[in-house]
Amino acid sequence: MAKKVKKPIPKLSRGMRKKLIVLFTLLTVCLCALIGRLMYINYTSGEKYEKKVLSMQSYDSVTIPYQRGDIVDRNGTVLATSVAVYNVIMDCSVMTSESKVDGEKVQKYLEPTIEALVDCFPELDKATLYKYAEERPDSKYIILLKKLPYDQIQPFVQLQEEVDDKGKKVNPNIKGVWFEKVYQRRYPFNSMASSVLGFVSAGDVGTIGLENYYNDILNGINGREYGYLNSESDFEKTVIAPQDGSTLVTTIDANIQSIVEKKILEFNAAYTNNYREGDGSLNTAVIIMNPNTGAILAMADYPNFDLNNPRDVSKLFTEEELETVTTEDQMNALNQLWRNFCVSETYEPGSVQKPFTVAGGLETGALNTNLTFVCDGHETISGSFIGCVALQGHGTETLEKSLMDSCNDALMQMATNYIGVKNFTEYQGIFGFGQKTGIDLPGEAYTASLIYTEENMTTIDLATNSFGQNYNCTMIQMVSAFSSLVNGGYYYQPYLVSKVVGADGGTVSVTEPTVLKQTVSQGTSDLLRTYMYNTVSHGTGNTAKVDGYSMGGKTGTAEKLPRNQGNYLVSYMGFAPYENPELVIYCIVDEPNTIDQPHSYYAQNLAREIMEEIFPYMNIYPDEELTGVNANLDITGIDPYFNGERDGDYLPGVE
Repeated sequence: MAKKVKKPIPKLSRGMRKKLIVLFTLLTVCLCALIGRLMYINYTSGEKYEKKVLSMQSYDSVTIPYQRGDIVDRNGTVLATSVAVYNVIMDCSVMTSESKVDGEKVQKYLEPTIEALVDCFPELDKATLYKYAEERPDSKYIILLKKLPYDQIQPFVQLQEEVDDKGKKVNPNIKGVWFEKVYQRRYPFNSMASSVLGFVSAGDVGTIGLENYYNDILNGINGREYGYLNSESDFEKTVIAPQDGSTLVTTIDANIQSIVEKKILEFNAAYTNNYREGDGSLNTAVIIMNPNTGAILAMADYPNFDLNNPRDVSKLFTEEELETVTTEDQMNALNQLWRNFCVSETYEPGSVQKPFTVAGGLETGALNTNLTFVCDGHETISGSFIGCVALQGHGTETLEKSLMDSCNDALMQMATNYIGVKNFTEYQGIFGFGQKTGIDLPGEAYTASLIYTEENMTTIDLATNSFGQNYNCTMIQMVSAFSSLVNGGYYYQPYLVSKVVGADGGTVSVTEPTVLKQTVSQGTSDLLRTYMYNTVSHGTGNTAKVDGYSMGGKTGTAEKLPRNQGNYLVSYMGFAPYENPELVIYCIVDEPNTIDQPHSYYAQNLAREIMEEIFPYMNIYPDEELTGVNANLDITGIDPYFNGERDGDYLPGVE
């Protein structure tokens, strides 16, 4: 046999070897690049594409709801929270599915499940459930009941999960019902701080208040549960956990807030139907602020509403009216009820303006402590007669005594003869009138068009503005500016949320007290505090005096438009203690329900009753004997007519 000759393998040429090496290198580089790109996409967008792939599966996905963040007071007391509740869901496709029993196909789940449903939930109708199963046998999602607490669904859950001694289900044929977890907003104190907190509408949308202003922070991101078949045709689930919302820690003190609201309710109950049909006033409102930080300790207005039932109109209309009133009228009434008087309503402030007029005059050098003014009961400005409350006149007034008597005549002389339009309007701007404070609440009124400018203010406007008439402000503007008068001159931006805490308990952000400007010098602040201390001790503000405590303040009585109709807004602005104020309180009673409205007594009495209770709580102790600022005051000639009950800010008549 001839031997087979092995043919030699032809050798590749050098050029061919280079080409193969280059090709191999290119393929390796491309493969590495592809792997790198896939790793990058998986890292940056893997979750997104996973959702897309899973969403293409024929299996339904389930939303896992996030929990909206709480709102708590400064001490951690929960003011608003979201609690888990459950919707009862009927899956007809499971309940009507057929199984073989003794060789025959039967619906073995339908009857026992419906029987269990009506036993555990008496409000359900058996005939209706059978009708759902008959008419919609393929439906997987029929809501039978909404927002039940866990204790109401527990009996059914126990029936489903009950097992015998051997670990077998006792009721294996109860199928086709599941419970969808959702969250419902709850307000443990019902109406407390209603216009401050606000409430949540459908879709977790905050409506008014902090719920609205911090809506995005309070809300989280829903999670998702996806069901799909893997490569081996087994059913698997992928769960993307929800991200819960953050919690707001507010500056509100629930104890102080509750005291304020209790006293407001007592006032309105005392004067209900006293003069005319209605509550004790058209509006009653109180703000308590820490003047050294701008933190709001309490903010309340009346009438208020139940946050757990904010759309209840039963108290806004009579039964007869509800039969005919339109939906639009109901919404208009609700929108008015939901308004926060403290930040959204404007009004003429009255004599609480007077300390600002004096302060601006002192700061510009237009006024000094040696000046005196003679009050004869009125001033004639540009041919118009503008009266003081003491028509017989106060006589000779100093700067201090003009505040103690709340003398319109003296203030008009200061403004028109010394301060002038330029200085007055400049200091209105410095004190923030006509500007938003920037408080973290929605709906703050913008009052730029409600005050005069240097260009359009006349002499008579200057005269009336000097004692708080003929221009508008808001409560939050006034209390923020007044705090700067008594804290050394520092204007702090008011705020309600001190900290945001994440769902994991970690601090997300902290609000530090923010000084926006200095309005007056330390010397002017010290002087104004002394003047207002004596206004409370011996002047028009003595009804607000809490025995044993050093306090200062100023009263206000503003005649509302249209004039000469007998309608007034009365107020009191106070601070304590005298030396180092720890709080400023501002009380407004808008149209007290009495025949004789123009008495700041109503607001002063409300303020005193509030302070009597909150001073001990805030560890503010009696200190009257420590101050001695009143020792050398000459009170000769102070008008006994006031006696702390009547203030001199309204106009008896203009000719």
